Amino acid sequence: MARLFQPTLSPSSLLLGLTLACTLAACTPSAPLPLADQSLNLGTQRDAQATQPFTGEWTVTGKPDWLQVSPAAGQGAVKVQVSADRGVATPLAADQAALTGQIRIEWKTGEGEAQRGTATWTVKADQYVLKGRLREEAAAQGQDLRLGAGPSARSPRTGQARGVIVKYRDVKGAFVGKEGSAATVTQRAGETLRASALSVTSSRPLSTDTAALQVGDVDAALRILRADPRVEYAVPNALLHAQTLPQPALAQPLEPTDQYAALQWPFRLLGYPAVWRDMEGGAYSRPVTVAVLDSGVRYDHPDLEGTLWKPGEGALDLLADPKNGDGDGTDDDPTDPGDRNRTTGSHGTHVTGIIAARWGQNTPSCVGCSLTGVVGAVRRANVKVLPIRVIDVAGDAAIADVALAVRYAAGLPVTLEGKTRINPQRAAVINLSLGAQVSADTARPMCEAIQDARDAGSLVIAAAGNGYNTTPYYPAACPAAVAVGSVTLSGGSAPKHAVYSSAYAAVQLSAPGGTDPSLDPGTFNGGVFNGQPFQDLILSTGWNYAKGQPEYEAEAGTSQAAPQVAALAALLLSKGVTNDPASTLARLNATATDLGAAGRDPLFGSGMINAAAALGAPAISDTLGLRLQDSRGLVFQPPVDALGNFSAYLGDGNFSVVGGRDRDGNGIYGETNEPRAEQSVTLGPAVPQVDVGDLIPR
Repeated sequence: MARLFQPTLSPSSLLLGLTLACTLAACTPSAPLPLADQSLNLGTQRDAQATQPFTGEWTVTGKPDWLQVSPAAGQGAVKVQVSADRGVATPLAADQAALTGQIRIEWKTGEGEAQRGTATWTVKADQYVLKGRLREEAAAQGQDLRLGAGPSARSPRTGQARGVIVKYRDVKGAFVGKEGSAATVTQRAGETLRASALSVTSSRPLSTDTAALQVGDVDAALRILRADPRVEYAVPNALLHAQTLPQPALAQPLEPTDQYAALQWPFRLLGYPAVWRDMEGGAYSRPVTVAVLDSGVRYDHPDLEGTLWKPGEGALDLLADPKNGDGDGTDDDPTDPGDRNRTTGSHGTHVTGIIAARWGQNTPSCVGCSLTGVVGAVRRANVKVLPIRVIDVAGDAAIADVALAVRYAAGLPVTLEGKTRINPQRAAVINLSLGAQVSADTARPMCEAIQDARDAGSLVIAAAGNGYNTTPYYPAACPAAVAVGSVTLSGGSAPKHAVYSSAYAAVQLSAPGGTDPSLDPGTFNGGVFNGQPFQDLILSTGWNYAKGQPEYEAEAGTSQAAPQVAALAALLLSKGVTNDPASTLARLNATATDLGAAGRDPLFGSGMINAAAALGAPAISDTLGLRLQDSRGLVFQPPVDALGNFSAYLGDGNFSVVGGRDRDGNGIYGETNEPRAEQSVTLGPAVPQVDVGDLIPR
């Protein structure tokens, strides 16, 4: 029987075999792992590092605006810094306790389709919390409570006294009357007065030595009693008055009824319904001229009839080149000629209408044209616009022309075509809705002219520029000019900075200029036009050059913000609140609604002008509300419950929290002329939650 042979392996042979197997396996390496999805929770931190082992190339190809990722690409292991700017993603209602966003990273480990892909990293960030309570001193409701008429500050006069009060020096011994009997103090005083033929209708003792007497002639009674050596004093029984604090007497807002006036939201935002009611008293009587240095104006627009200085009255076309559009060089007719190929309307006509468009019925001008149109800020005030044409049909204005026009508008002599001209309608306010990003040296001739105008008594208002950046625009940045930035509606109880409005240190004030329809197509004004929500644009007079007829146009820009300030400056002068450039500018700044960072800042300047506060217009509303804004101008409107409690989930930063009343009906609480309670709060990783307590406007 055969035996099977079974070889045996020594330990050294076994070790050799294992080593060989391992070496053979290393010759076929495993495929690199793909980049995997993962999550990152920032909690309340502003930034954190995210890592993942990886072999290959990777690039960040997508992320939300509120997240920053650095670096954005690399090779090998992914190691990035993720930072959160929570504020830009915080909704208006500030009601999201946490934000989430996704970072998309494309990767590849080779050239084949199987060696590339996309990973999604999900980031969560907790919001910071602001709490508080908005409340009044006391509140009640009922049907049997009547509001008083208000306090009386009347001073008591002798004629208001009910008789006299007399005190005798010594009553230890009894008085002796005419019949020889003891007399009371009232009898003694009565006998003294009757002895001088004065009637005493009633009397009563106040103490053993003092009496009150009702007499026919108070002055005579006082003279007689004071002449008696036994009398310590005699005084009128004067009337006192209840000292009651007034309830605010609310005036009725004055709202225009012109066809498109309801869409002119800037006037409501600035408190003009209260101002227009104030004009009913006739106080705006001082004559003021506002010079509009622009593309000219359409005198034939019916909504500007009677509001402009005409050719021969000081109006001027300063463009010397016969090719400037009207073909006749410098003359007294600043009509904006345009051309039939122009797709936009008349810039100067639009700016002018913001200031001075008529109220009420217009002269019929064309089939289908509005008979009432829009309204201007100055209404019935004694304010007129002086058109001066410096912008040609291409939309350009030369620095030399602007410098000449500014001096002319201010009433300074200028030489045109060898002749000296002096403006017969010196402008107290000059509006420049024009500008460019030029150097200070290049702008020097223009800035010198503006300084000359200021010295001559004219306040020069200029558009800050639509640069979408922080580069100064001239002439707005000239030292003697007032640079005006633009705000638009936010949907909350404060306006926000318009994205296009240039922000730099020279910006002094802000005014409504409208939204950018492409980048920020807001429709917060609540208006509806032809069945569609009306965008937050500035509606004013315009001109249709293709049809050769008047129309109305909705535009946006700092060109539209500047005339809002020019109009208010003119009204301050017309009412007599101010009387020169310095006092007018001081009043505009002092009554502006501070927005964004506390105090003056490059976004808003001193704040948005407030017409109602500046002009001391009567209160037309009295509602309580909350205003919340960060130092960048972002606006938030957290809900307030029936007890006044509010909670806001916010990003990091500095915040202004205002509880206040709205007295001018513009929906902004706690402005300069209104009761307010304000707290400044800083939120961030170090202070993730703040309770401001009670906000009680006073």
